[in-house]
Amino acid sequence: MRRLFSWRLSVLLFAGLAAGAQIDSSNQNGQSPGGSPGDSATPPGASEAPTTPTITPGITVNGSAPPAERVLPALPPDEFTDCMRQNGLEAVDRRNMAICAAKLNMERHIVIDRCINSSGKSTPPMVIQACTESLDHKILEGNERFFLFVNRAEAYFAQGDKQRALDDYNQAVKSAPHNAALYYNRGVFYAAQPDGDAALRDFDTALSLKPKLVPALRERAKIYQTRSNFSGALADYSEAIRLEPKTAALWSERGYVYLQQRDPESARKDEAEAIRLDPKLARAYFLRGAAFGGLGDSPNAVSDLVTAVRLDPSLDRFVTSRGKNVSLTLPP
Repeated sequence: MRRLFSWRLSVLLFAGLAAGAQIDSSNQNGQSPGGSPGDSATPPGASEAPTTPTITPGITVNGSAPPAERVLPALPPDEFTDCMRQNGLEAVDRRNMAICAAKLNMERHIVIDRCINSSGKSTPPMVIQACTESLDHKILEGNERFFLFVNRAEAYFAQGDKQRALDDYNQAVKSAPHNAALYYNRGVFYAAQPDGDAALRDFDTALSLKPKLVPALRERAKIYQTRSNFSGALADYSEAIRLEPKTAALWSERGYVYLQQRDPESARKDEAEAIRLDPKLARAYFLRGAAFGGLGDSPNAVSDLVTAVRLDPSLDRFVTSRGKNVSLTLPP
C-alpha cells in the first residue's frame, strides 16, 4: 500500500555481473524510486493484502468504459402496499401477500447484491447508489447495516472522496462497535492517507477484540517498520507466522525487518523459508540475495538476484552495477 523505507546495501560481487548477469541496471542512477500508496491492503493488500480475509470487496477502476448496468428496482417508502396496488392485488389473502413478498425480496436482493458488488463488475457510482438505497429504505436493520457502510466507503474511496469514505467507515464502526474487522478496515484506510497514529489505534483495537487477526498484525508491523520500531515489527510478524506458518509473504516480510536490523543471517533463513513455501516469490529471492551479499557470499547473491529479476523484471530498477560493485536499494 505504501513505501516502507529504502536503504542502500553496497556489496562487492566479484562474479557474474560483469560477465553479463541480467541484473545490470545501466539505465539506473542508483536512487531509490518513489513509492506511492495503492492496495490494499491493501491492503497488503491491502498487502496484499493481505493474506487478509475478504473483509471488503475492493473496487477496481481501470479507466475503461463501465459495463452497462441494470437500473436498480424502485423501492418506495411503503414497498409492500405499493406492490399490492400496482399489481391489482387488492384482495388481501395469503396468495397475494406471498406474491408481493417474493417480489420485494427479489428487489432487495438485487439492490444488496449491487451494494456488496459480489460480481466485481459494478462501478463505484452504482455501488454508492445501491448501498444508499439499502440504507435509506432500511433493508437491513441494526448491526447488520455495517457492511453496507463499508462497501459504500470503498466506493467513495475509489472515486477519491476520502471524507465521505471516512464518514462511512465511522458509521460502520458505530453500527457494530465490537467487530474487529471494521477497525482493521478503517485502519487500512488511515494508513493509506497516511495517518499512522490513527491507523495504529484502529489496529490496536482490532487486535484487542480479535488477537488472532493476522491482517491487523501484519499492517501494524508495517507501521512499526516505518517508525524504526523493529522489535515491535518482529513481534507482530512472529505472531502472524505462528498463526499462519504456511504464508510465504509473512516470512519474507519478517526477513525484510532483519535486513533493516543488519542481521543478514536471520534474513537469509526467513527468505529461504519463504522461497520453500512459494518458489516463485521474486521478492524473497531479491531479499535473500541482499542477505547473501551482506554475508559476503557473492555467488549465491548473484544467483538469487538474477532469479528475482527473471521472475519479476521490475526488480531490475533496484539494482545498480558498476564494474564489480553492486548497489541494492530494497524495494518498497
